[in-house]
Amino acid sequence: MKSFKADYVFPVCADPIKNGIVTVDDNGKILSVTDQNAPPPVDVPIEQLSGILCPGFVNTHCHLELSHLKDKVKQHTGLVNFITDVQKFRGAESSMVLDAAQKADMEMYENGIVAVGDISNSNISIKPKTASKLYYHSFIETFSFLPARASDTFNNALQLLNEFKPLSCSITPHAPYSVSKELFKLIQKHSEVGHNLISIHNQECDDENKFFRYKLGSFNDLYASFGIDISFFKPQARNSVQTIIPLLTDKQEILLVHNTCTNLKDIYFIKRFDRKINFCFCPNANLYIENKLPKIELFIGQGYNITLGTDSLASNTKLCILSEMRTIQEKFPLVSTAQLIEWGTINGARFLGIDDEKGTLEAGKTPGLNLISGLDGLKITPETKVKKLI
Repeated sequence: MKSFKADYVFPVCADPIKNGIVTVDDNGKILSVTDQNAPPPVDVPIEQLSGILCPGFVNTHCHLELSHLKDKVKQHTGLVNFITDVQKFRGAESSMVLDAAQKADMEMYENGIVAVGDISNSNISIKPKTASKLYYHSFIETFSFLPARASDTFNNALQLLNEFKPLSCSITPHAPYSVSKELFKLIQKHSEVGHNLISIHNQECDDENKFFRYKLGSFNDLYASFGIDISFFKPQARNSVQTIIPLLTDKQEILLVHNTCTNLKDIYFIKRFDRKINFCFCPNANLYIENKLPKIELFIGQGYNITLGTDSLASNTKLCILSEMRTIQEKFPLVSTAQLIEWGTINGARFLGIDDEKGTLEAGKTPGLNLISGLDGLKITPETKVKKLI
C-alpha cells in the first residue's frame, strides 16, 4: 500500500477534500479516500504533495492513426482545407504510421489519460491498442455521402469491426456532410440491439450549416475536388445537426463532437427528440483548424453530459486533457476547475460505459491517479502541469 496526501483531493463523486489522502494498493486499486483526521494505518508511507489529486483523465475523442501528421497540416485554414490536407498527407508507410501511433499512445499515458474514445478508419491502430496500458473504445467510422454506396460502405465497416474484436468497438457515422441518409439508416438499424456507441463530428464550421440550409459554401467545392456529384442533395432549410438527429438511434449513447457552431436553437431542437446525447469539446483542435471556439456557456446547465477530447495530432500540438481544460478556463473563466475535472473524468467514463472502474476516486476502483500542480489557488494557469502517479 501507499498513500498520497495533497492540498486537495477531488474524488469527483463527492466534494473536494482539503488535505485529503488517497491510499492505493500495488495494482492501483483505491483502498480509501479520507481527510487528514482519518489517516491510513501507521505502517503505510504517506507522500506529501502540492496540488490537486484527481482520477485519471478520459479522452473521448482522438484519432490515433493520424498521429504521423503532426506539424504537417497548416493551422487556421478552415475545416474544408484541413480535410483536403489530411487526405493529401495521410498516406504513409505503415511502419511510420504505427510508430507515431505508439508514441502518441505513450504521450497520452504520460499525460494522465487512462481511457480513450478513438476514431478508426483502418486496422493500423489494432496493434498499439492491444499492447496499450490505456482502455480504448474504437469507433469504426463510415464515410459515404452517395446513397448508392451506403450498403457497400456499411459492409466494409462491419468487416473492419470484426477485425477489431474482441477490443471494444462500434460502427459510427463520420459527420452530417459525409454520410448519406441511407447510410445513417443502416447504422441506426445496426444500433437497435447490442452495444454500439455513436460518435459523430458535429458543426465544426459555419459552412457546414450553410451547406445544409442553402447548399452554399465551400463543401460544394470539396465534393467537386473529389469528383463527387452531389446534384441529388437538396437544401434542408435547417442546420446540419437538426437534419441528422432524427436519423440517429435512440437505443445507444451518442457523442456530438466539436459543436463549434452549435447554437441555442440547435440545443433546443435536440431536446425535442428522445436521443441519448452527450457533447464533447476539443477546444485546441477548434482553434487549430477554425481559430474559433464553441459557445461552451450555452451547453452548461442544459442537462447534457459534457466530455473532453484532444482530437488528433494532425489538429493539435499535444494529446493532453489538462491542456484542453486550460484553454477552456482561459476563454471561459466562469467554468471552474472542479467542473472541468468532472468533464475530463467521470463524464467521459460514463459515456464509454466504464464508470464502474474509471472516473472517480472510490474504494475498489482503478481509475488512475493524477496530480495537478502549479495552480493559482484552484485556477489553472500556464504553469499548471499534470503528473501521473498511478
